[in-house]
Amino acid sequence: MDLLRKFSETFWNEDVWLPPNITWKDIDPRNSNEIVYTDYRHLLWPIPMSFVIILLRFIIERYWITPIGRSLGIKATKAKAPLSNTVLEATYSKHSKLNHKIIVPLTKQLDLSERQIERWWRRRKAQDKPTTLKKFCENVWRCMYYTYSFIFGAIVMWDKPWLWDIKQCWYNYPHQSILNDVWWYYMISMAFYWSLTFSQCFDNKRKDFWQMFIHHVLTLVLISLSWICNLHRVGSLVLIVHDFADIFLEAAKFLKYASLQKACDIVFGVFTVSWLVTRLGLYPRIIYSSTIEAPQILPMYPVYYIFNSLLIMLLVLHLIWTYMILQVVVQTIKAGQMEGDVRSSSDEVSDSSENRDKPMHNGNAESPKKENHSYNNTSPKKIN
Repeated sequence: MDLLRKFSETFWNEDVWLPPNITWKDIDPRNSNEIVYTDYRHLLWPIPMSFVIILLRFIIERYWITPIGRSLGIKATKAKAPLSNTVLEATYSKHSKLNHKIIVPLTKQLDLSERQIERWWRRRKAQDKPTTLKKFCENVWRCMYYTYSFIFGAIVMWDKPWLWDIKQCWYNYPHQSILNDVWWYYMISMAFYWSLTFSQCFDNKRKDFWQMFIHHVLTLVLISLSWICNLHRVGSLVLIVHDFADIFLEAAKFLKYASLQKACDIVFGVFTVSWLVTRLGLYPRIIYSSTIEAPQILPMYPVYYIFNSLLIMLLVLHLIWTYMILQVVVQTIKAGQMEGDVRSSSDEVSDSSENRDKPMHNGNAESPKKENHSYNNTSPKKIN
């Protein structure tokens, strides 16, 4: 316990986290009657709240969004499963991708062609993908939350002076009271990011899984540290900037799954513009204020480097995603409609997956009748 206490005292060194001549006692809410400082103990509230959000999501998706998706004719079935093969199944469980080094030994062991193994692999991989209806439900739910969060955040922030003048984040810091509406905005936002972190393990698999995971962790760390250090003003600005563009991203996705292509293209165009404005326009403005304007108002201390490093790491993620978004924009212009699924699952099975599964022979699709799908679990036989 003494070792843990010493580590805590060393880590939360006042010279690192607070301006000069300010101590933790100075911003302890239990020692102040005039200014309502943030309480680090309140950071525990979002964790149980996140499970409430997950439960609410389950209820809304199952009893409201799913029936709507079915009424729109969205498919709730997966692609056809491959026939059982213990050798291929064992190989599949060990390797995420199929390459030539894996295929060659399998062709000799199973006496199968490379095309037959590739076909089995595609169908097996398709079984791990969520159905279109499940992805539709996920995107509708997130669109609902981001819409609510942005509207609630706009209502909360509209009369706050730091929304219109970022320098207000630094005047009189750290002696700034946390207001009730900002408290709720913080707690609900943190609860949602906790729910995303927990649910990411069973949600639709994304090609940017680790990018999203790092994003969620960085966001939670930023929010938590800003709360502990009473930097809730700049923290609330970061939150509201991040919500707006995601409304249109999720909307574009579920419109695509609902086969409303024209509406999807329009909404995706709105998303692209809103993303560039908020993530590459307004968000860097916050970073500029925290790196350039803040030191002109407050004395420099180490926490500047900590917070700004985290903010810049988020900006790097934004730049990566911007590259991915612009790729989709280019593909959309070439194809005449939105193709792919930016910041979503990779290797998704399209409606033409069955056509891709059919092996080609002399330029024509090979007849299924010529294939003998007798994959044997114990002694694999040759497929004629």
